[in-house]
Amino acid sequence: MPGCTLAVFEASISVRMSKLLSRRTKLALPMIVLLAGSAIFLARAASAPAQESGAGKGSSPVKIGTQTATPSMAPTFYKDVLPILQTHCQSCHRPGEIGPMPFLRYDQTRRWARAIQQAVESKKMPPWFADRQYSQFANDPSLSPQEIETLGRWAAAANSPAGDPREAPPARHWTKGWNIAMPDEIVRMPRAVPLPARGDVEYTYEIVPTNFSEDKWVQMSEIRPLRRENVHHAVVYIRPPNSQWLRHAPVGVPFTASSLKDEQDRRDTEFTISDILLVYAPGSSPDRWPEGMAKFIPRGSDLVFQMHYVTRGHPAADQTSIGLIFSKQAPKQQVLTLQLTNSRFVIPPGVDDFRVEVHGTLPNDASLLSFFPHMHLRGKSFEYNIVQPDGRAETLLRVNYDFYWQLSYRLAVPRFLKAGTELQAVASYDNSRKNPHNPDPDSAVHWGDQTYDEMMVGFF
Repeated sequence: MPGCTLAVFEASISVRMSKLLSRRTKLALPMIVLLAGSAIFLARAASAPAQESGAGKGSSPVKIGTQTATPSMAPTFYKDVLPILQTHCQSCHRPGEIGPMPFLRYDQTRRWARAIQQAVESKKMPPWFADRQYSQFANDPSLSPQEIETLGRWAAAANSPAGDPREAPPARHWTKGWNIAMPDEIVRMPRAVPLPARGDVEYTYEIVPTNFSEDKWVQMSEIRPLRRENVHHAVVYIRPPNSQWLRHAPVGVPFTASSLKDEQDRRDTEFTISDILLVYAPGSSPDRWPEGMAKFIPRGSDLVFQMHYVTRGHPAADQTSIGLIFSKQAPKQQVLTLQLTNSRFVIPPGVDDFRVEVHGTLPNDASLLSFFPHMHLRGKSFEYNIVQPDGRAETLLRVNYDFYWQLSYRLAVPRFLKAGTELQAVASYDNSRKNPHNPDPDSAVHWGDQTYDEMMVGFF
């Protein structure tokens, strides 16, 4: 997708070996790229407004609920299974969310008992792709070995027993239509975007005035597409009142780059100095910032929705919203979005492990909060490293990439980074026939907007 950044890259590309591209960059604060995927963040001072999880073995006693039992005692739904579902599954598996079936009640869940067992024992669910030998993450939804064993034994027991409903934990409260609390403000695209049945859809924009009469600090936010199946990604930008970005573009109606008459506005769809408020992509989650940290929206700002739509064989219309929860007071640190990106690569046809990397240096002290890697259908793996002065790399995150579950990875403890710290992002691509998602293994692949093209971005 088009690159949008607050600072011009001063970069050179050098081929270190036939399958290694490297780009060295000085990063300015903040630096933004216009990309699919959940944004990843650093925090700065806000004074300026701007263990293996395989199933357990052996005959030793196991924990079930709050009691110790021998393996011969079958777990029950209300006492043992429902607490696991509430903690790890119901955020997706409830009406209106991405999970294809709800797991709120016994009658809803029992029919899927064997499928649940298979999914958790294979570790396909809950989705999580971080290599466990590196950092620990606050949002890791993975099940413990005991939880996996409990679900497996419940599925294997006769009739997957319900047990006593009086032993059920209190129902978890969910805000209807949101994964955050009820928003203080909901900003919706004023005009629905009509979508064709087939073909590529050009990136679509809609500028929405906030009409905020005072500065706002956003503690939580969530993007909710109306037609989730048609949304490849959505990015919401903060356009301050003094910004000249897309200054002549229409307000409150959808537009694309090709529909703009002003040449500068057309160029602006490829570059911006505006900060990202939030990004939505398959599997992404809302932003929830700790006390003392928040994103900043100056009074009088507009929100610019940038939508990448895909067609699904029938006409549709989308009208995406973003929900905002404001901090009650000005935070000590402002959350900023940065990225490492390399857009100058060509992946040869048939290659099953093509490596692309990029380096950047932090100009300021900062607290590293989280990561969000982004590639397309040929993405294989992605890692973030700190490069030490002697050239050694300390890996902070390595993921086995899944385009259909684009997750953010939030450090359990923020990592302080001194100014001058060198960061490295490394991506690997599979452009061979071994990749079942590869749309065309016989073609070379370049950077591009559509899913059959490729991207390489390490948000942080």
